[in-house]
Amino acid sequence: MSSTLDRYVADRLTERDGIPRARRQALIRLADVIAQALAERGVARLVFVCTHNSRRSHFAQVWAVACARRFAVHGIEAFSAGTESTAVHPRVLDTLEEAGFRVDRGCAGANPRHDVWIDESIGAVRLWSKTLADPAIPGEGFIAVMTCSDADAACPHVRGAAARVSLAYEDPKRFDGTAGEAAGYAQRCRQIGREMALVFSRLASRRGLEPRSS
Repeated sequence: MSSTLDRYVADRLTERDGIPRARRQALIRLADVIAQALAERGVARLVFVCTHNSRRSHFAQVWAVACARRFAVHGIEAFSAGTESTAVHPRVLDTLEEAGFRVDRGCAGANPRHDVWIDESIGAVRLWSKTLADPAIPGEGFIAVMTCSDADAACPHVRGAAARVSLAYEDPKRFDGTAGEAAGYAQRCRQIGREMALVFSRLASRRGLEPRSS
């Protein structure tokens, strides 16, 4: 993990006390569900779901992998999907780069595949837009994390999911094409990074693990 990214996570940890109580309870539930999966199967597969799989679910996927790495929580596999397939929004990639990730951008077709690097030792997180039916998504036994209210309402039951957790975020799409676009995406990235840091630091604390510093 780069020093820039490590500092970014450290800054998010200082903001944890500002997470509202009800939101904190949802994050604690997610940590509990992950802990149960790790205890029972040795692996927790997280599928972050939103409507178009273009913004929030990708932020969440990347931050789950990054925070699992940062807090040395092993056995985590993270994916993202939508109820529809579109493409990763370019501003998501810009914002991840600003946070300290290295991004190798794809350029083929309307839905290119992009590689996001946390550190060189664990390989890249590959981002592209896909639905829950895509072969890249686990067919069963996964934890469905619903990152938008529309997908949450549209999918009261996610086929194959062993557990389902509602964790909706406001869509930064509303900032698209405005003077506040960069700031709006950065705000959502910080929120998701902060909340994934809380989840995985809690898991590390339970298991007596020391966070990675690099």
